[in-house]
Amino acid sequence: MKILSSKSASDHLLLGVVFSLLWVAADGSTTSDQASTNMAEPTTTSLQTTVETTTIRPPSDTESFKATAQNETSITLQWTKVGDIDSYTLSRDGEVNIPISAENGEYTVSGLTSATRYNFTLYTVFKNVRSSGTTTSAVTAPTDTESFKAIAQNETTITLQWTKVGEIDNYTLSYDGNEVNLNHSAENGEYTVSGLMNATRYSFTLYTVFEDVRSTGENTSAVTAPTDTESFKAIAQNETSITLQWTKVEGIDNYTLSYDGEVNITISAENGEYTVSDLMNATRYSFILFTVFDYARSRGENISAVTAPETPAEFTLMGQTETSITLQWKQARNVQNYTVFLNKEMINVMTSNETVTLNVSGLESGVNYDFLLFSVFDYATSSEANLTAPTVPPEVPSVKVAERLVDKFTLQWEDLNKGWKYLLNVADRTETIPPKDSENTVSFTVSDLKPGTEYSFSIITIFSGLRSTPYRGVTVTKIDCSSVNWKVTNSSIQGTVEGLFSNATASNKSATHVSPAGKDISFTNLYPGATYEVLLEYELSSKLYPQCSINIPIIPPSLTGHCSYYSSGYGAVIRWDPPGGVLTAVTVNINGQTHPVDGKKNEHTVTGLQPANRYEVALISKLETEFGDRSSEPSVFLCLTDNRGVIAGALVGVLLICVLICVIVFIVRKRPEIIRRKKSFLSGSKTSDSKGKIIPVAKFPDHFHQLGLDENRGFSQEYESLAPVGTDQSRKAATLPENKVKNRFTNILPYDWSRVKLNTSSSNDVLDYINANYIPGYSSSREYIASQGPLPSTVSDFWRMVWEQKVKRIVMVTNCTESGRTKCEQYWPDDSMPCRYGELMISKTSEDRQPNWTLREFRVKHTSNSEERTVKHFHFTAWPDHGVPQGTEVLIHFRGLVRNHIESEGSKAPTVVHCSAGVGRTGTIIALDVLLQQLEQERAVGISNFVYKMRQHRSHMVQTESQYVFLHQCIMDSLQPPATQEENIYENDLIYVNATALRQLR
Repeated sequence: MKILSSKSASDHLLLGVVFSLLWVAADGSTTSDQASTNMAEPTTTSLQTTVETTTIRPPSDTESFKATAQNETSITLQWTKVGDIDSYTLSRDGEVNIPISAENGEYTVSGLTSATRYNFTLYTVFKNVRSSGTTTSAVTAPTDTESFKAIAQNETTITLQWTKVGEIDNYTLSYDGNEVNLNHSAENGEYTVSGLMNATRYSFTLYTVFEDVRSTGENTSAVTAPTDTESFKAIAQNETSITLQWTKVEGIDNYTLSYDGEVNITISAENGEYTVSDLMNATRYSFILFTVFDYARSRGENISAVTAPETPAEFTLMGQTETSITLQWKQARNVQNYTVFLNKEMINVMTSNETVTLNVSGLESGVNYDFLLFSVFDYATSSEANLTAPTVPPEVPSVKVAERLVDKFTLQWEDLNKGWKYLLNVADRTETIPPKDSENTVSFTVSDLKPGTEYSFSIITIFSGLRSTPYRGVTVTKIDCSSVNWKVTNSSIQGTVEGLFSNATASNKSATHVSPAGKDISFTNLYPGATYEVLLEYELSSKLYPQCSINIPIIPPSLTGHCSYYSSGYGAVIRWDPPGGVLTAVTVNINGQTHPVDGKKNEHTVTGLQPANRYEVALISKLETEFGDRSSEPSVFLCLTDNRGVIAGALVGVLLICVLICVIVFIVRKRPEIIRRKKSFLSGSKTSDSKGKIIPVAKFPDHFHQLGLDENRGFSQEYESLAPVGTDQSRKAATLPENKVKNRFTNILPYDWSRVKLNTSSSNDVLDYINANYIPGYSSSREYIASQGPLPSTVSDFWRMVWEQKVKRIVMVTNCTESGRTKCEQYWPDDSMPCRYGELMISKTSEDRQPNWTLREFRVKHTSNSEERTVKHFHFTAWPDHGVPQGTEVLIHFRGLVRNHIESEGSKAPTVVHCSAGVGRTGTIIALDVLLQQLEQERAVGISNFVYKMRQHRSHMVQTESQYVFLHQCIMDSLQPPATQEENIYENDLIYVNATALRQLR
């Protein structure tokens, strides 16, 4: 140890005091122990030299001096205390000395700067003596970052961002138990965490790290983005909306839809579907669908889709032909493509025109077509615009003139479609022909025309208001040859014909004569007595059409005669030269007598002449034809008889005169009615032309009584004598195979000569056939038509006959069904609804039912010309088949109703009468009407005579003997005063003893 001098010691002591004072002034915390300690060291030295002082050894340094904690402004230091010493001095960075009284060996230095390293020296202080000091260094914690947040994310990453703390580059990121040291890895304050799960929320803590010391940590949470949806597509659209659909991301119901880069729509779609509305039509839109988890969206699924275009406006029909239809519409916004559907065919149209026109060709004529029109934009189509349009029907391919008559003609053509109707223009008339449901041929008769006139006609097909090209044709009506006033000689035929014809010929076998042109026809040099067919033809379009034909027998040849003696002058033989022509008989007129001679002979012997006399002889040749008789002009010459028989002749003459006188006297006395009888109602003479007799009223009761004697023997004989009447007449038309089905009974057939013929264009026994005959009446040879009851197949023919014959009334004396058997087809409608029969529409306008009869009135309308007529229907319902009514009074009364109608109408048209067969009851009612007229006019009646006359016109008229007797009873009852008439009960099997002999015709 070095020993100082006292001066030196004093100096050192003074310096020590000054130092201590300065330290205390500077630190303000120096304790007395410390001062003593500080001052002790020099004192020791000085004591070595000057003063004897007590020496204190420095305490030991602490152990385990370290920093145990820190924050941004403080560091907590900890040490192991030295013994029981509680005083310590802490020096920080060699400048600051902090006296510490730390009973627990711990001290927190505060007021520090964050993220700063500090050097600390801890001195143990004992009696102001401190130890050499233990040193440690520690840092304050850095501050937390600011603005710590997630700035981006995707399905597996989250990008975090913060504001760096000063120049610190080291950070530690903690999340879900993971720590990431970001040493110099985040110099820009940003870090992306990868390897994450999508649609997951993560909590992050970011620590600022300064020399391995962390800040308290800044927290934030963030989520990863969800995955995009799958199958994102447009499934529907209209003009203002698009419906989108996608496969949802499991567990996520929230989505964001963006379209056209502007509009964002937040969608909560549990079903993965959404309709975007308020869009513009015919526009393409780009859509992005984001899956949204929390605030995070997926990358987004992209599609594009279009709205439907608007429906084309003003879709109209512009025109059509037989094979094409022209359509037109307005252009839809933003659309240049269109689709037209016709049935299953698709027609694409591309155009930029404002008005679009489309011609659809190759169509079928006369058909309604349905069109559907769509606007097309990209793949989207508009709503449909529909239109139904017809094509023009075709022109009628050909028209046949099926029938030509004098005042009408019938046109026929094929009905190509049941839905079409036709317009016929002819003779300044227009006729509409409605569709026919069942017939394949359209037939129409144009009537009320002029004979022999050329008519142009046109036929137009009409379908849906459209008219075809007209079919044009020409035809000519026939001429009625029978109406021409033919002037006939034995060698010529002449006549003036009104009407069109080009050629006129007269033919007889192989000989044909041609008349000069003109309406005045003249055929000369004809064969006398021959029958010539006069044929008129008209040339039209290089084709000859027959106008009319008629068979005209010309007058037979004139005869050249002479005579010779016979029977001593009491007779003569008249001879004539063989005629140069045709004749069937020769009439020899001599001495006031007419002698018919067979035309095959050329002589005739005449007796009863007087000898030595001159007689004028007239020879007339006769020709009997079906068209009437022709007679030549008389050929007259003188014939002289022989004079040898004068005396004998005179005697014979006297005897003949006497005999004649006696005969006349006898007849006048026995049969005076012959003298006073008026003109017969049948033949125009006072004698009957049949086998019957005309019975005066006064004689009729006796006549009736005589016929009823011996069990009606007279009735039976008289009736049986009528059986063969007329049966030898021909029935050729009725027996044709085509006509057999038109007959109700095989044995009731009309005679050819008296049958009613339906109007046809030519002579045709099938087309003109109906089972009916003309029957004479009291004042007309065709006052009645006796007809069978119509069959189902002949109802139209029956009404056609009524129309053509201009019938005003029908008398029906049967019921439609009797004893369970059909007797007559009901040929009228049940109610007021009209029924069509052929070309006639029948309507029942009234019906009056009485106990024994029913009166009806029908309106008959012809469909071709709309002409209407009224027909009265008298239906007697109390007359049994093959029998007679129960009393005469009811039938006589019914006959009176019919007769009153006939006389009030004043029509000359025939009355149609029918039962079932048209002979029994029909003949009885006709006979009753005629006989009662005769009874009133002549006060006489010829029942047998009239039945005979009827049977010459139609077989079996008055069919049974009971009906024949009933006629007599009606006349008897008509002769009695009304008060005394008895109601005779007639029954077929009870009244007449010989009823079993009655023929029951079926």
